[in-house]
Amino acid sequence: MTSTARPFLNRRLAAFGTTIFAEMSALAVRTGAINLGQGFPDTDGPEEVREAAVRALRDGRGNQYPPGPGIPELRTAVAEHQRRRYGLSFDPDTEVLVTAGATEAVAATLLALLEPGDEVVALEPYYDSYAACIAMAGGTRVPVTLRPDAEQARFRLDLDELRDAVTDRTRLLLINTPHNPTGTVLTRAELTAIAELAVERDLLVVTDEVYEHLVFDEAEHVPLATLPGMRERTVTIGSAGKTFSFTGWKVGWVTAAPGLVTAVRSAKQFLTYVSSGPFQYAVAEALALPDAYFDAFRADMLAKRDLLAAGLAEAGFSVFRPAGTYFITTDIRPLGESDGFAFCRSLPERAGVVAIPNAVFYDHREAGAPFVRFAFCKQVSVLEEAVKRLKTLAG
Repeated sequence: MTSTARPFLNRRLAAFGTTIFAEMSALAVRTGAINLGQGFPDTDGPEEVREAAVRALRDGRGNQYPPGPGIPELRTAVAEHQRRRYGLSFDPDTEVLVTAGATEAVAATLLALLEPGDEVVALEPYYDSYAACIAMAGGTRVPVTLRPDAEQARFRLDLDELRDAVTDRTRLLLINTPHNPTGTVLTRAELTAIAELAVERDLLVVTDEVYEHLVFDEAEHVPLATLPGMRERTVTIGSAGKTFSFTGWKVGWVTAAPGLVTAVRSAKQFLTYVSSGPFQYAVAEALALPDAYFDAFRADMLAKRDLLAAGLAEAGFSVFRPAGTYFITTDIRPLGESDGFAFCRSLPERAGVVAIPNAVFYDHREAGAPFVRFAFCKQVSVLEEAVKRLKTLAG
C-alpha cells in the first residue's frame, strides 16, 4: 500500500528533481536535434588509452575491487602530474584519493567536511551538483554571483562581494576554475585574493579544477594549492573525463593534505567504496602522455570554440567568449528573448539544436534568465551543421 501522508523525498532534496541535462538530452532524442547541451564529447579519446583499458581487462587487473584509495599506479600518476605541471608535491599513499569522477569527489568532500548549518560560499552560477551536495551535507550555500562584463565579454568575480559573503558560520569556499558554465578562468590576482581571504578567516577551500587543461588565449590555470598558505587547507578535485574524453569511465581524484584526504575517504567509502577498476590503469597511462597530447587537445578545442562562437554571433547572440572549459555562454536578449528556459525548450523545434538555460545554475534565477550555454566539445561537422541551423534565428 502506498502512503500519501508525506512526500517520499527528504526535505534536503525536495528542491531537486530531474536534472536539466536529462530533460534537454531527452528533448534532443525526441526531436532529432543536435545536442549542444550536455557536456560530453561525441568522439573517444586517445586510442592508446582505450587500449590500455582493454589490456587491463584482459590481464585481469581491476576486474575485482581495487584498493579503497585507488590503485597505486594511478595515485602515483596523479601525484607526478601535479608535480610536473605545477610543482606541487603530494604523497601518493596519503595525499591522493581516487573517486568515481569529480561529482563523487565533490559529494564526498562536502559530506566529510561540513556540519549541519555550516555555510559554503560558492561562485554562482555553479554546476548543479554543488547545490545538491551542500544540501545533502546539511550545509547552507551562500552564492557570490559572477557578473557579466559586456565590454570584456566575460564574467567577473567581485572580490568585495566575496569578502562580504564570509561570516562566522562560513566553513569553506567552493571554487571552480576554469569555471563551468561561464568559461571564466580566475586570474592569479583573483586567486591570490581568495587565498588571502581563506588564510585570514581560517577557511577550507574546495577547488574544482577538472578543466585545468582547457585554457585558451592568454589565460593561465593557477591551482589554488600553489599559493601561500593554501597547501594545507585546500582540497583539489581533478578528473580524467574532461581531459581525455572518456567521460563514461568516471575516474576522478582528490589531492590534499593527509588529514583532509582521510576525512574525504571516510565519506567516499560509504558512497561507491571503489569504482572504475580497469579504467584506473588506463588513466594512469593517460596522465603520463607527453605534453604534445595536451597541447593538441587544447588547440583542437580552441578551434572548435572559435567556430561555434563566430556562428553564434552571426546568428544574433551576444557571445561571452570562454577563456576555459568547453562551454560558451550567450545572451539571448539581442534575439528579442529574455527567458532562457522557454528559449531552450523551443529551440529544438525552431532550429534543431539543444542548449542549456544558465538559470538552472543560479539561486538567483533572475540573474541567469537571459543566458544560455552551448557545448563545443563535438566534431567539427556537427558544429558546422549546428551553426547553419542556428543562423536561421537571425532571420
